[in-house]
Amino acid sequence: MKGKIALERAEKVAKRIIDSLSPHCQKIEVAGSIRRRRPWVNDIDIVLVPNNDLWSFHNEVMKLGKVKISGSKILRIEYGDIQVDFYIATPETWATLLLIRTGSAENNIRLAKIAKEKGWRLHASGEGLFNELGDRIAGNTEESIYQALSLPYQKPVDREV
Repeated sequence: MKGKIALERAEKVAKRIIDSLSPHCQKIEVAGSIRRRRPWVNDIDIVLVPNNDLWSFHNEVMKLGKVKISGSKILRIEYGDIQVDFYIATPETWATLLLIRTGSAENNIRLAKIAKEKGWRLHASGEGLFNELGDRIAGNTEESIYQALSLPYQKPVDREV
């Protein structure tokens, strides 16, 4: 796709997309650089839990732009000159996937490293935070992951490091 997009423009586009898809979703929220309030973004990342009527959801996505990737966990479209990635969550994976897809990459690496030091695993798929026995110990909320890792919660705007 093209170059960087100003935050204000990206927010307007994301709002139009979310307004269009909301009737087809249980939950939908912008993630990535927009959620972190970066002045310039490369693309638009949206995490969503679709309603049970996947056909209507996919049909609505196809109206938005040219579909580049269509899978069970990610959809990518070209919305004009902007790449939009939709990350498909379930109610169980929602919070962890929103955390991971909000980023930043450096913050995700930091969280995963702290988990690993404890013998745990933070699943980038959104499944949650698991202990050394394979038990899910956090992931119903973003805050629960920070708390389990003994870290203060960071608002998305503060997640650059």
